[in-house]
Amino acid sequence: MGDGISRRAFLGGSAASLLHAEDRQKPFTINDDGAWSWFEDERAIVHNGKLIAGSVAAGTHDPARRGNVEVAVFDLRRGARSLSTLHANLQYDDHNSPALLVLPDRHILAAYAKHGPENRFYYRISERPDDAASWQSEQTFTPSESSRITYSNLHYLRNENGGRGRLYNFFRGLDGRNKPSYAYSDDHGRTWRTGNVFIDVPATFRHRPYVKYASNGADTVHIFYTDGHPRDFENSTYHIFYRAGKLHRSDGSVIRSLAEGLRRPEEGTRIFAGNAENVGWVSDIHLDRDGRPFAAYSVQKDPKETPVGQEGQDLRYRYARWDGKEWNDLEIAHAGTRLYKGEDDYTGNIALDPEDPGTVYISTNADPETGAPLRSRTDGRRHWELYRGAKSDGGGRWTWTALTRDSAVDNIRPIVPKWPGDGVALLWLRGTYRAYTDYDLEVVTLTLPRGPAER
Repeated sequence: MGDGISRRAFLGGSAASLLHAEDRQKPFTINDDGAWSWFEDERAIVHNGKLIAGSVAAGTHDPARRGNVEVAVFDLRRGARSLSTLHANLQYDDHNSPALLVLPDRHILAAYAKHGPENRFYYRISERPDDAASWQSEQTFTPSESSRITYSNLHYLRNENGGRGRLYNFFRGLDGRNKPSYAYSDDHGRTWRTGNVFIDVPATFRHRPYVKYASNGADTVHIFYTDGHPRDFENSTYHIFYRAGKLHRSDGSVIRSLAEGLRRPEEGTRIFAGNAENVGWVSDIHLDRDGRPFAAYSVQKDPKETPVGQEGQDLRYRYARWDGKEWNDLEIAHAGTRLYKGEDDYTGNIALDPEDPGTVYISTNADPETGAPLRSRTDGRRHWELYRGAKSDGGGRWTWTALTRDSAVDNIRPIVPKWPGDGVALLWLRGTYRAYTDYDLEVVTLTLPRGPAER
C-alpha cells in the first residue's frame, strides 16, 4: 500500500532484515487487515520485547476473516510476526477490538465485546506467560441480562483487595443504560463481578458520555470524559480519578464512592468548556512520572450557521496537563476535516507518548500549524498524514515533523504503547476508512528514537 512498502515486499521479505537500522526507520505491516476504534484500551502493548496489537478484520483479502477479532505479535528484536484469532467472525465493526493487559503472572488477558447488541463481554487468557500467540478457551461475563455492552478497558490495581490486587474492566452499557460502567475481578480475570454505572446523566433521552482511562497500576485510575456524543451535546471535557473506593475531582476533593458514581458529568473537574462552535471529544490520557495526568482531545469549530451535512470541516487538537493545582490547556494543531459524513467529529486522532508528556503524534489532512489542506504529490488527493509534535518552549509552542508524506492512502488513529527506554513503537492504521463498518486498512508500526523525555 502507501509509503513505498508493498504488501508483496512485506510478505516475501526477510524478517532478519529488520535488524538493520535503516529498515527500522520504515513502516512495517504487522497485520494486513485490521482496524480499531479508540475507546478500548490498551489496544497495543509492548511486553517481553514484543509488540502486541489487537484489531478487527474486514475480510478484505480473505472473506473468511470478516469480523475476526485478532491479535498480531511483532518481535521488536528479530522482526518475526504471528497472528492469532480470538473470536472468528464476531462482528465487522472496529469498536470490537480487544483490550490487552499483562497479568501479574505474566499471562496476557484480552477482553472484547460487540458494538451494543449483546449483554456480555468476551475474554481469553494466554496459554503461556509472555506469549500472545496462543490462548485458552474463550469465556464470557454477563453483568446483567439487560446490559448492552460496548468497549473494554482493563486496569489492574495491585494495592486493592487487601493488597491481593483487583482487576477492573471499564465498559459501556450496564443494564442497557448506555453509560460508563465497570466490572471487577479478584482472581486475575478468571471470574468477574458486576459493579455499577459510575457516570450518570440527568437527560432523559438515551445517550452516553465517552471516556478514556489511565492508571498507575497501584491504586489510582484517572478518567477523562465528555457530556455525551458530540452530535448530541456541545461537549465539554472533564477529569476525575478513582482511589480507595472513591471518585475525586482533579484537586483530590471527594465526590462520592465509585459504587454510587457521578449523578451528572459536571460533578467532575471541567478542563474545557464546550459551546456551539467548540465541541470536544476525548482522545488520550496518560500519567507523567509524578503521577499527574496529561490528556489530548479534539474540538469541532464549525460556525453556528454551518448547513446541516457540512459540519466537521474545521477540527483542532488540544493538549491539557494537570500541574497539581490547575489544568493548563491549549490548542496545539489543526486536525483537518472529518473522516466521513455522519460522524462529523471523527478525526484522524491524536496519541500521547506515555513516556514523554512533551511529545504527541497526530493524524491530520491539514498542515498542523496553518490548517492548509495537505495534497499528495502521489495522486493529487487530500490524505491524512502523521506528524510528531514536540514542545519547543515549555509548552506554549509545538514544532511538527512529518512522519508520512505524499501518501496514496490515509494514515489514521495512531497509538503509542508504553515502552520505557530509548525507543518509541508507533502504530497506526493505513489504507481507506469509509465508516466503522466499512474499511480497508492494515496495521503498521514504525520504531523511532526517543529524545530526552520531559517529566
